[in-house]
Amino acid sequence: MSQALQFTVGGLLKDTARRFPTNDALVYPDLDLRLNYQQFDQLTDRVAKGLFHLGIRKGDHVSIWANNVPEWVVLQFATAKIGAVLVTVNTSYKSAELEYVLRQSDSTTLFLVQGFKDTDYVESLYSVIPELKRATAGDFHCESLPFLKNVVFLGDDHHEGMLNYSELEKFGADISDEILLELQKDLHPEDVINMQYTSGTTGFPKGVMLTHFNIVNNGYNIGKCMEFTGQDRLCIPVPFFHCFGCVLGVLACVTHGATMVPVETFEPEAVLRTVEAEKCTALHGVPTMFIAELEHQNFKKYDLSTLRTGIMAGSPCPIEVMKQVISDMNCTEITIAYGQTEASPVITQTRTHDEIDLRVSSVGRALPDVEVKIVDVDSGEVLPAGQQGELCTRGYLVMKGYYKLPEETAQAIDDEGWLHTGDLAVMNQDGYSHITGRIKNMIIRGGENIYPREIEEFLYTHPKVSDVQVFGVPDKKYGERVMAAIKLREGVQCTSEEIREFCHNRIANHKIPHYVKFIDDYPMTASGKIQIYKLREMAIAEYGLEEAATVATA
Repeated sequence: MSQALQFTVGGLLKDTARRFPTNDALVYPDLDLRLNYQQFDQLTDRVAKGLFHLGIRKGDHVSIWANNVPEWVVLQFATAKIGAVLVTVNTSYKSAELEYVLRQSDSTTLFLVQGFKDTDYVESLYSVIPELKRATAGDFHCESLPFLKNVVFLGDDHHEGMLNYSELEKFGADISDEILLELQKDLHPEDVINMQYTSGTTGFPKGVMLTHFNIVNNGYNIGKCMEFTGQDRLCIPVPFFHCFGCVLGVLACVTHGATMVPVETFEPEAVLRTVEAEKCTALHGVPTMFIAELEHQNFKKYDLSTLRTGIMAGSPCPIEVMKQVISDMNCTEITIAYGQTEASPVITQTRTHDEIDLRVSSVGRALPDVEVKIVDVDSGEVLPAGQQGELCTRGYLVMKGYYKLPEETAQAIDDEGWLHTGDLAVMNQDGYSHITGRIKNMIIRGGENIYPREIEEFLYTHPKVSDVQVFGVPDKKYGERVMAAIKLREGVQCTSEEIREFCHNRIANHKIPHYVKFIDDYPMTASGKIQIYKLREMAIAEYGLEEAATVATA
């Protein structure tokens, strides 16, 4: 690599604090919180010492289940400074999904907030670990989660069996700077430092292991594509638990000395208010977020003249929306990014001065020092420009692998180090790619990746369900919605409401089928394979989704 950064995540922050000590690092205007890089670095040192006092060591897995609260960003760097692996838990998860991630990840510690949207995290955790209510904080044993030793609450309230985040700095007071420095000498950029769960085609989420080197360099090059400097201020309303927040947001800023201005929970007017109040120069979001901001009744009240750039990603951007973002929000240099968690996550990105048609018809070209090729799905042969095949990538961005899943890792990364994305694409002569479809049967709803098999496995546990096929159908707002075609057991009756109620509070809301259809038989090929595309065509006709289908494929 020509300009690879050889920092750990903690070492990166230390270097940025040295270069930009008085630059705003983290700002929450609604909370009256404003830390410069020197202060932020010092705070993460104190919290890192507190984590060490708790018994957290290099390589330990530490889960965080929270929206974009300030503690999230602090913990991203504090855990990295002692070499603990941060496991990011989807804020939409319910109790069954949380239990799976805690168990599969071997997490020793869980940080959590009170709740998010319609889910009470504390009560959900008590339902997973009833013995926690009777335990002394920092001293409990759960038979089903043998690795878990600590639960830390991010807030002022006190809950049975849990420590409070506010105690961490006190705990760390007896740990010297010299001890922390010695710990950091043992850390290496190639160590795994971040683990994010992406649903698998087998129905079980997989822990994607990302190294310091992966995410520091991805963040740096993402910022480079936006031409970030220490003068930029990025509004971050996208979730931290996803790479969009913690890499495209946090690390794109820290690698360039720019300012992070997070929004705790996405709400369109809160974003507009934050951009104006902090004179943000950049804004991230999935297309549905930008649409909600543009269509807000008070949109014209806010001064967005300081905006210049940002990233729109997660699903295809309609050209009219892109035009509005450029003209009405002043984001003349807005970029489009494409990738997946296994690639840290960005593979390709448009550049600030690309023509508008490139920004809506393509997902950009490879990031610096990243290789991209389009290969024939069957033969693996590299295809020339203009031909459709699978997009593959190689370079510093490719994950270390899936945690405890060597076979799945080998399926994703070939012997020559190429990550096979499972996405179909066409590349033009200039290296710009257009995503045309998916080999794997995945649904993308408003930027959230949903794997049908995971929902199918869950619905099979319903006593009335004999067989089920889950697939995506087009939607004008979200790009796609989830549909389930269900065969019932003989002699039983069921309603779509009953199916959705069965899912409620047991799987994340965005995974609950929006459409449920009961059928007697599935359309089949001569060899006995179910024809999902025919089910989808039938749904488009039945629910009048022809216009949405046109938008989704444009």
